[in-house]
Amino acid sequence: MPVSRLGERKLFPRLEARAYLNHAAISAPSAAAMEAMGRWAQDFETRGALAYGAWAEQRDVLRGDLATLIGAQADDIGFVANTMHGVNAVAFGFPWQAGDGVVVFEGEYPTNVVPWLRAAETFSLRVHRVAVDDFMRESITWDCFERALECKPRLVAVSVVQFQSGLRMPLRAMAERCHAVGAQLFVDGVQACGATPIDVTLEGVDYLACGSHKWLMGVEGAGFLYVRPERMDALRPTLTGGMSYEGAFDLLSAGEGHLRYDRPLRKDVRVFEGGMLGGPSLSALGVSVRLINAIGAKAIFVYVQALHDAIEPELVARGFESLRHAELERRSCILSFRPPAGVAAAPLCTALAERGVVCSSPDGLLRLSPHWPNSSAEIPIVLDAIDASRN
Repeated sequence: MPVSRLGERKLFPRLEARAYLNHAAISAPSAAAMEAMGRWAQDFETRGALAYGAWAEQRDVLRGDLATLIGAQADDIGFVANTMHGVNAVAFGFPWQAGDGVVVFEGEYPTNVVPWLRAAETFSLRVHRVAVDDFMRESITWDCFERALECKPRLVAVSVVQFQSGLRMPLRAMAERCHAVGAQLFVDGVQACGATPIDVTLEGVDYLACGSHKWLMGVEGAGFLYVRPERMDALRPTLTGGMSYEGAFDLLSAGEGHLRYDRPLRKDVRVFEGGMLGGPSLSALGVSVRLINAIGAKAIFVYVQALHDAIEPELVARGFESLRHAELERRSCILSFRPPAGVAAAPLCTALAERGVVCSSPDGLLRLSPHWPNSSAEIPIVLDAIDASRN
């Protein structure tokens, strides 16, 4: 394994951008991750099916690494194609009854809203909506959230970090309130895992879904789903395959007489894997997560906050309005701004990209999202590019 160091970009020798500040959208994978995908392809090219066992063992290592990252156990981690697949696995596998309630948040990215709305249509659920803006204030306004809980919902779905503002949600306080009324907490972790610390055990999270192409610095086509162990028995998987069942490999390795269709479903989260997984994507993710764990999510978070501390006042002085929360525990590695009057975020991002600074503009905001390879030396580059783009 190569060595990952805060502020050092040598593992990204082919990255063209002078300052890549877009990890909240799509990360650029490291050369080490790309090499891992190449090794996977070469191994299957030369050995075919004989290569499967070794890479399956690597996936078990990855389960453990992901569990370390989020404060879980390896047996509670299952692989999915992306965040959406993880959300839908729970939304349509939850033991709903007609008339049950589900709470969603206005202002969230659609991936953690639309599947719950579709589940509500399918199972005749009541949908309660809470505004993300209630949590943007310095003092949290719990009134709307607690009114939703008074209706005794079965599940609350929220993102750990809001994709527009970078607001980190108070998961532990939410979980305590949910569990007190018998509700469960589902979280979308894609804007947190890999950079903003999360501990699903300490924070009382029941489910977490996450793709690998953002802060985990993998590539498309890989993700994972965490399910709290005591929640597994009640789930009713709706999308299953040959690998979703106990003794699935007996047909292939135990001799004649094992072709059966009545095997019981697996009792763990791997029931959602079902079939063949995205080998190249998981091999890249395995390397990327080890690089992240070698530094530690807490250290990455502290480091990125220092970068934010340096650039935030400079942009505020230029007329941008920072959406960064005043309290450290409500911050993430996303730093977003409302542009000054007369400046549109999308054209500004295009102009910045032409000058080698890559960022994004969700819903009219300027969003900067640095990660562990970014350095303080990039800040003057960003500021010069912004000044030049506005002239």
